[in-house]
Amino acid sequence: MEVINSIGRRKAAVARVILNDGKGNITINNRVLKEYFPNPQLQYVVEQPLNVLEAAGKYDIKVNLDGGGVKGQAEALRLGIARALVKLNPENKPALKASGFLTRDPREVERKKPGQPKARKKFQFSKR
Repeated sequence: MEVINSIGRRKAAVARVILNDGKGNITINNRVLKEYFPNPQLQYVVEQPLNVLEAAGKYDIKVNLDGGGVKGQAEALRLGIARALVKLNPENKPALKASGFLTRDPREVERKKPGQPKARKKFQFSKR
């Protein structure tokens, strides 16, 4: 099997995924998955595409992750892994698409406007 590269993004996070045959090791920035994401919920989010296809112990995944927060990074990684699995075998696409793992979540932080404390919040109005 050749090495498969893919990319996943969410908010400000970018995950570059390298997938090849192996024993199911997931390495993120030269650290093990459980060390990088100690929260079990985030570990579950990352492993969702593999669990849907029942391919949890089949591939080694090496990831370069940067930007964003932990939740955005986990979801960017989920998208990257799902895209890599589709590149590996196009028959995986319907199952992953039905689960919603191939959709790039487009929501981004709205910019702060001048004369306001945040994007939509206003300073207190004083009539007199």
